Amino acid sequence: MQDFGRQTGDAGVQALLGPGLVVEGKLSFEGQVRIDGTFTGEITTTGGLIVGETAKISAEITCGSIVVNGEVNGNIHASESVELHKPARVKGDITTPSLSIDKGVYFDGISVMGTGGVVSLNRRDGARKLRSRMGEPSEA
Repeated sequence: MQDFGRQTGDAGVQALLGPGLVVEGKLSFEGQVRIDGTFTGEITTTGGLIVGETAKISAEITCGSIVVNGEVNGNIHASESVELHKPARVKGDITTPSLSIDKGVYFDGISVMGTGGVVSLNRRDGARKLRSRMGEPSEA
């Protein structure tokens, strides 16, 4: 059986969108999926997503955990963890309780850790504010 370029830690992968495959739409799944091709749309899972080095994803991603080695354009909302490994390129905001970024990764966005608020900029004075769940701003 061919291993499709799987790497250590991919043993639990239940589906693979391989290199050269182009998919557009909404992807919803349970368990763990690896993408090595091109995907545009929306990804929703409580499980895990592995973005391979050859992957190009333009999507809003909601997941349990995600490991990114390729390219992601869009926001990532992970309930468990986000890992960005070289040579990953991520353009979008990340919300997760656990974030790991290797040296050499390109990340352009805002990261919000924990289950708390959202970071925003006050445009008049440029001061950063942290908005809590209750909507009460506090200085960050």
